[in-house]
Amino acid sequence: MLNLNDLRFFVAAVANGGFAAAGRALGVPKSTVSKRVAELEQALQARLVYRSSRSFTLTDAGRDFFEHARAALIEAEAAQEAVQRRVAEPSGTVRITASVPTAQLFLAAHLPALASAYPRLHVQLEVSDRMVDLVQEGFDIAVRSHFAPLPDSGLVQRPLAVEAIVLVASPDYLAARGVPALPDQLAEHDGLLTGASAGTWRLNGPDGAHREVMPRARMTVNESMVLLGAAMGGLGIVPLPEQTCRAALAAGQLVRVLPGWTAGSVTTTLLMPARRGQLPGVRATVEFLVQCLQPKAAMAAAAK
Repeated sequence: MLNLNDLRFFVAAVANGGFAAAGRALGVPKSTVSKRVAELEQALQARLVYRSSRSFTLTDAGRDFFEHARAALIEAEAAQEAVQRRVAEPSGTVRITASVPTAQLFLAAHLPALASAYPRLHVQLEVSDRMVDLVQEGFDIAVRSHFAPLPDSGLVQRPLAVEAIVLVASPDYLAARGVPALPDQLAEHDGLLTGASAGTWRLNGPDGAHREVMPRARMTVNESMVLLGAAMGGLGIVPLPEQTCRAALAAGQLVRVLPGWTAGSVTTTLLMPARRGQLPGVRATVEFLVQCLQPKAAMAAAAK
C-alpha cells in the first residue's frame, strides 16, 4: 500500500514545478520532498520524474500517475470532510479564476459577502484573461463569459447568466451624428470594434429579422471596459453586454441605439472539476454564486 503522504509530496512537486517550490508551499525542506518522491518511485519501481539542476519533467508514467494521485488526494480530502459535512462550517481555500470584466462585473460585488458569510473560508481569486487549465493549475472554480458554447472538457458547467449584447452610444455623439433608425444606417456611423475581424456586426431584430452591417472603424480594442470608456467619450457606437453598460445607461452617460436589435448574446458559466465540487468550501462557494447571479439574470430577462 502506498503512503498517502508520499502522494501529497509528489503532487505538490508537480503542481509547483519542482522540489524547492513544493518545499516552500508545504513548509518542509526541499530535501524532504525529493527523498519522499524517490521513495515513492522505489515503491512503484518506476521513474516518475526526470531530474536535473535546472529542470523538473514528468515521465510518461509520471504524468499518468499524477492524474490518479491528485484524484486520490481529492477523494481522501472529501472523505475526511464528509464526516463533518452536516455540521461543519465551510472552510479552507477555494481558488477561483475569472477574466478581468467577469471579475469586475460579476464577482466584485459578491465575494465580500461570501467572505462575511463564511469567515473560515479563504477565497483566492486570480484575475486573468488567459484561458486557465483548472485541473493542471489547481483551480477549484472558473467563471467565464463566452460568446460560443464551451467545448466539452469534462468539467462540470453551470450557466449563471445569459445577457444580450446591445448597441450603445453617448448622447453627445448621437446629437452630433444623428440617431440611426434602421440597421443599414449604421454604415454611416463610427463603430468601436472588439477586434480586427469584428468589422461586421450581425444583428438580430424583431420577428426573427437579421442584418449584417459594417460601421466605419473608429477604434479597435479587445477589452470591454476600454470600449465602454470610448463610447462614453463620444467616439462612436459600440456593441457591449448589457451588464457592462448598465450603470452608464442608468446614469444617462450612454443610450441604446436601435433598441429593438441586439448583436447576439454572452453567457457567463461557472466551471469546476467534478471531484472539487464535493468539498464543502467549494460547494458553498458555488451555491452562493449561483444564488447571487442567477436571480439577477432572471430579473434582467423579465424586464425586457
